[in-house]
Amino acid sequence: MSTIITGAASGIGRAVATRLAGAGDASLLLVDRNREGLDQLADEIGASARLELLEADMAERSSAPLAVDRCVSAFGGIDAIVSNAGAMKGAPLNALSDEDFDYLFAINTRPTWALGKAAYPWLKESRGAIVATASMAADHPTPPLGTYSASKAALVMLVRQMAIEWGPDGIRCNCVSPGPTLTGMNPGYADPERRRAREQAMPLRKLGMPEDVAETICFLLSPAAGNITAQNITVDGGLGQATMVLSGAGTGQPQKG
Repeated sequence: MSTIITGAASGIGRAVATRLAGAGDASLLLVDRNREGLDQLADEIGASARLELLEADMAERSSAPLAVDRCVSAFGGIDAIVSNAGAMKGAPLNALSDEDFDYLFAINTRPTWALGKAAYPWLKESRGAIVATASMAADHPTPPLGTYSASKAALVMLVRQMAIEWGPDGIRCNCVSPGPTLTGMNPGYADPERRRAREQAMPLRKLGMPEDVAETICFLLSPAAGNITAQNITVDGGLGQATMVLSGAGTGQPQKG
């Protein structure tokens, strides 16, 4: 399977690349701004997959068509896209700069559409699949991450729109929405106290790992998900359903593990 993976050098993207390579018969275009991270990942994967590396910032408008052209040139077509590159910046909405607002939509929202549009002829030919990494923040306002939440909510609706418009061509489009996950985007969890407090809020009493999200992404790419499209699957350890519990409803106080 010929797959483009953005944000591949770390976290969820790295876990997806490792998982697909381990499954065999994979041709992977790995895209990231971090060239050193891409080289390290390529060394780890070794000969278990056919690899092409592309150093690119997906916030740049030229990156999506460049990635598609590179994948087609290297592998002769495109079967799947994992649009995973993203960024998180925090600021109260009344203090947020225009530049940061525009950047978060440029990196978190636009690339999924740009990749799908550029790859459309090949995805139509292969009856391929697109999976984008959104966030549970798309459904839950999260101060001071208002623009991050809004950009991910826009991404979820964009993917649904793509699924409806491109479904007649056999192209499936879905999202995954991670909850708290141990990636470089959440460096605060390196603090044991903060991590322990967060885990106590989780119904499963543990933070997510990149591999948890990668398994869901790989499922959505696979023939096992052949009749699934326009969906947003939340991988959050149940946190999104715990509002009443965390508020103390039914017990008079927040529930502890």
